[in-house]
This record gives sequence, C-alpha cells and structure tokens, in this order.
Amino acid sequence: MATSEHEPAPRTSNINVKRGEPLVVVENVDKHYGELHVLKDINTVVTRGEVVVVIGPSGSGKSTLCRAINRLETIDSGRISIDGVPLPEEGKALATLRADVGMVFQSFNLFAHKTVLENVTLGPIQVRKMSKKDAEEKAMALLDRVGVANQARKMPNQLSGGQQQRVAIARSLAMSPKLILMDEPTSALDPEMINEVLDVMIGLAADGMTMIVVTHEMGFARKAADRVLFMADGAIVEEATPEQFFTNPQSARAQDFLSKILEH
Repeated sequence: MATSEHEPAPRTSNINVKRGEPLVVVENVDKHYGELHVLKDINTVVTRGEVVVVIGPSGSGKSTLCRAINRLETIDSGRISIDGVPLPEEGKALATLRADVGMVFQSFNLFAHKTVLENVTLGPIQVRKMSKKDAEEKAMALLDRVGVANQARKMPNQLSGGQQQRVAIARSLAMSPKLILMDEPTSALDPEMINEVLDVMIGLAADGMTMIVVTHEMGFARKAADRVLFMADGAIVEEATPEQFFTNPQSARAQDFLSKILEH
C-alpha cells in the first residue's frame, strides 16, 4: 500500500491536474490481423487520475488495445487521442507522445548492459535533456519509492523478477508521464514476487497516476481500479466499477469468466 515512507519521493506529473478531464479517448477503433478481427469498434474514455483495469480471457484483445494506445500496434480505423492530440503516425511527434506515455511490459525490457540507475536515467537525460546529476537524484528517489534503491549499481540480471519489474516502473515514472500503460506486469513473475509489484502499483493509483492496466490480478482490480473494462472476442463487453462488476456482472460472458476464475 502507499505508505508515508513514499511521501518524500517526487510526485508524478499529473497529481495536480484536474481529475475527470478526458486524457485518453478511443473512438470506433478496429483492428485486424489478417482474417482475425482483434479489436471491434472499441470506444472508451480514460480521465485524468483514473485507474482502468482491462480484464478478460486470453485472446480477447486486451494487450492489443493497450499497445495501440501508444501506437506500438497500428489500427485499421477509428481514432485514438491523448490529451486532445490524435496519435501521430510516426517520426518526432510519435517519439514526443511516447515520452509522455509510460509503458511497463510483461518482460521488463530493461537494458541488460546498463546498471539499474543507468536504465532509469537514460530517458530523462536523452529525451528530457535533464542533467546527469538531476536525473540521478530523481532516479534514486524513484528507486527508493519502489523499494529497490539499494540495487541501483547492480545489473538487471543480478535482480529478481519482482525487483526488475519495480525498476521498470521507476523507469517509466522518471519520464514524468501523463499516463502509464501496463501490459500484464505481473504475469512473468513468481507468485511470491507478484505482491511486491502490485503494492507499488496500488501506491501509484493512490497518488493519482493515470493508469491503464491489463492484468489477471483480480485483487488489484478490486482494490485499485476506478473502472473495469471486460473484453471478450475483441470487444468491450462490459464496463463498470469493480464493485458492480465483481458482485453483479451484467453479461453472460462476464458471469462465465468470473465463475471460472473466482472458483480457484
């Protein structure tokens, strides 16, 4: 959980913005992989400070939607805008947008040949043009916030999976993003490491970071989400608060999904 020990760390960039303003707008988005229709007329709005958890069976389009929001996946039709700006096609505008949208992947994606500290400072120095001293100060505060400051001089392969994923979260935060996308951030972790990453995510949610999280962790969805998107077969089947979704799902598809996962 977010605790007082996290308080001195630098606050993320969108703490002071007006909650409730649209930040991500997805309109009529479709995408195919050949004959496979992976996103079907997707419409949703994510507001500033909101935590949206996307759940659903494998192959439902969750990760594709997450990756489309920063154009790691292209779309066939429709429109996605972030902070009022449509997603650029490519080039400098796209790089600028990606600097404002943090991404945390299932597989950490840290640079293996750089230390933990170098991984976290690289973006702020190269993209944000921060001085090395300022970038390192910010990085150390963020590594402290996620509980791995004592690992700063180590290489990623010297860390556990849970520690590497917390470094990846600190790396995203170092760019002061408007939004963080998380695609199955705990699915590659051993069970005992999952909670240490979820605790960091819950702390970010409490601090007001706008997050879109694709996850199978229903406990996180219940505790930290403002809204649950349930996807199946490429479509958003249901959209509700966690309380509504977990206690009274409206669609047969969601009822079936929950009955299977909540039995275990």
